[in-house]
Amino acid sequence: MTQEEINENFRNPEESNQDYEEVTEILHRIKEECGTVIVGQEELLDMMMISILCDGHILLEGVPGIAKTLSARVLSKCMDAGFSRIQFTPDLMPSDILGTTIYNMKDHLFTFVKGPVFSNFILIDEINRAPAKTQSALFEVMEERQVTFDNKEYPMEFPFIIIATQNPVEHEGTYRLPEAQLDRFLMRIQLDYPSDREEITMLERFKATMSKPDISHIRKICGKEDLRMMQKSVSGVYIDQKILHYIVEIARETRLNPQIFLGASPRASLALMRTAKAMAFISGRNFVIPEDVQNVCYHVLNHRIILSPETEMKGIQTKQVLEEIIRKTELPR
Repeated sequence: MTQEEINENFRNPEESNQDYEEVTEILHRIKEECGTVIVGQEELLDMMMISILCDGHILLEGVPGIAKTLSARVLSKCMDAGFSRIQFTPDLMPSDILGTTIYNMKDHLFTFVKGPVFSNFILIDEINRAPAKTQSALFEVMEERQVTFDNKEYPMEFPFIIIATQNPVEHEGTYRLPEAQLDRFLMRIQLDYPSDREEITMLERFKATMSKPDISHIRKICGKEDLRMMQKSVSGVYIDQKILHYIVEIARETRLNPQIFLGASPRASLALMRTAKAMAFISGRNFVIPEDVQNVCYHVLNHRIILSPETEMKGIQTKQVLEEIIRKTELPR
């Protein structure tokens, strides 16, 4: 079956293809601007953009020195929105993130002073460095987009995206993220080393300077209303009933697979649907095809399933299990 035939099977029969020229141009300019500093990592930038278009939080995982923090800072800088950075450490307290009350002697009143989490794009560096007490401070704000303090609710402004980083190799002085918190990240994007060609390109680009990459020249490509418009367009992307059944089949297979101790939840199915629509959107289509689901599947599910102890003892990786599930799940026609 050709790609055109596949497209025809899943195209919305009641709607003509929307014109995404303006949006595609914005996305292209963002990637182009990021490319002035970041070499390679195209899949990373695509997946981060998909998460932002879905209004979801992002967890970047990889060894030090592969541009996790830099990618988050550069992409955030392309957006005309607020940005804050929080370095997680073992002695960090919840009030250091959310804010605290200060007594105003002039008015004889306690005033709530907002913490750094009150911004649009929040970069949390080394999120697994903080203990459970501090991690719990993020539970409400990541899910409900609000902070409750002294029985008063403080809603977050649009957009509100947390981009967290963690090193999966070093375990000394770190705390494993609770499953409930991992589930609040739309995607966990695992980064690898660049290719030889990309690394050579990086060295050539920065061989004339001894300083760190300068991101002060990064231009703001889109504003809050542009982002709101793009998110609304993503929500309008058509997804056929057969694709919905395909997503449910993948989720069901994770629950029945003997290699998996804990399978994907219904929240994972919703995340697969949303990200597949965004994948179609950045590909210039207003309808989802099975390949869109496959392209986002690993990033959406890798932190939402737990392998059985026997599987881990055999050295089998989560990626291998998910790839096997995708191969075995019958494609919709």
